[in-house]
Amino acid sequence: MPVYLTTPIYYVNDKPHIGHAYTSLATDVLARWHRLAGEEVFFLTGTDEHGQKVEKAAQDAGEDPQAFTDRVSQAFRDLTASMNLSNDAFIRTTEPRHREACQALWKRLVEKGEIYLGAYEGWYAVRDEAFYGPDELTERDGVKFAPSGAPVEWVREPSYFFRLSAWGDRLLKFYEDHPEFIQPATRRNEVMAFVKSGLTDLSISRTSFRWGVPVPGDDAHVMYVWMDALTNYITALGYPDETSELWRFWPADVHMVGKDIVRFHAIYWPAFLMAAALPPPRRVFAHGWWTNEGQKISKSVGNVIDPLALVQEFGLDPVRYFLLREVPFGQDGDFSRAALTNRLNGELADALGNLANRVLSLIQRNCEGRLPGVVRSAADTEGLFAAYLDPLPSRVAERLEKMEFHLALEAVFEAVREANGYITREAPWALKKTDPVRMLAVLRNLHDALRVFATLLQPFMPDTMARLLDQLGVPADARSLAALATPLPEGLPLPAPAPLFQKIQNAA
Repeated sequence: MPVYLTTPIYYVNDKPHIGHAYTSLATDVLARWHRLAGEEVFFLTGTDEHGQKVEKAAQDAGEDPQAFTDRVSQAFRDLTASMNLSNDAFIRTTEPRHREACQALWKRLVEKGEIYLGAYEGWYAVRDEAFYGPDELTERDGVKFAPSGAPVEWVREPSYFFRLSAWGDRLLKFYEDHPEFIQPATRRNEVMAFVKSGLTDLSISRTSFRWGVPVPGDDAHVMYVWMDALTNYITALGYPDETSELWRFWPADVHMVGKDIVRFHAIYWPAFLMAAALPPPRRVFAHGWWTNEGQKISKSVGNVIDPLALVQEFGLDPVRYFLLREVPFGQDGDFSRAALTNRLNGELADALGNLANRVLSLIQRNCEGRLPGVVRSAADTEGLFAAYLDPLPSRVAERLEKMEFHLALEAVFEAVREANGYITREAPWALKKTDPVRMLAVLRNLHDALRVFATLLQPFMPDTMARLLDQLGVPADARSLAALATPLPEGLPLPAPAPLFQKIQNAA
């Protein structure tokens, strides 16, 4: 069954930060996991390039909006390479195909009586590209602010409206019928409470700026940014051509978003789609935000975390590992260099890296560098393998289905710790003289354990685990979950081991 996974399309009014990397990384791990399980995946990311904020940012930079978006969008494309993301496509909302898709969806909604022309006035936050009700605002020093902290201003202008008010009951029924649609539960509760409080019709066009998709038949208006931006998810699959080869991936299995944009994805987007007689996505998952050493991240404070700088300092795979290991996905979490260093040194270098080096070095010295045969005793079957390794793939799959990345990793490292205990108890370096047959069995068991760990950790640390699988002698076509059922042949020559992780010395 095809699997469709998306990140949000990132707004191009600034350069990428840790939040962008976090969302993309989580989506990448899911995509790689599904491929590892033999499933066909389409993984989409991209950039949101229209709207008043972008137009203003381009003006402030002294650039044409298209030149500005070309430059900033490239920074996000570069991020996909720098974080080793496995996305299948990168979409930009300034592409001609996206304009076509947006206008086709608009026309479809007009035909179904879901859009009408009126006038809008209300409190509008340019930074959020959103209107807010008076009860949502706070006031400081005579300035009103949205819940996000963005200042708002009173705006009145002609606007096309989507009849969102008519969709409240239908959305609530949809949420009840599909309890998995909004996750985690805290976000679902927030969205449902908002919808129950009453929906008003949604302004979906603007006349106060020009940088956007023109409304079909009325060039005085450009589409409101969310009507434009959300459509990207079907643009990438060929919409409005529903016979496109990629259309079979719709509906999306997961829209991965930050908690600040869950309302748009869980209210506006399914309403647009159902109004257009298109199926809504299966799940919207909203993760939390990072703080930096206990402080809220803010450009004004100057504590924005640059993911590329982190990669340069700690290495790519340790950063990928840490971001999904440290904090329960869906909750807010605090970033600290000390925590990253502890994870790198303790779990990656000491627990996993040292285990691999010890086992492979023992095989080199005591088995002429060749893989021992499978000689598994009842004790082995009932112990390390039965309790930890045999059920591990299904445990990881269960956790990832629930977006519990940290618990998926904990399951693996619980088994890694058990394998370290096993090598200490069995002491294969001493068995060569007292029980050489048992030594071979122990080393083979540990090699098999390392193969399981490396296979399951590929989505999180693809480069490092590829190196470990190379050292384990696992062929490139035998690195899937299904391949774990087929033992590697006895006598397989193994290359000399090399360290997998570089410990951070003199860590603060």
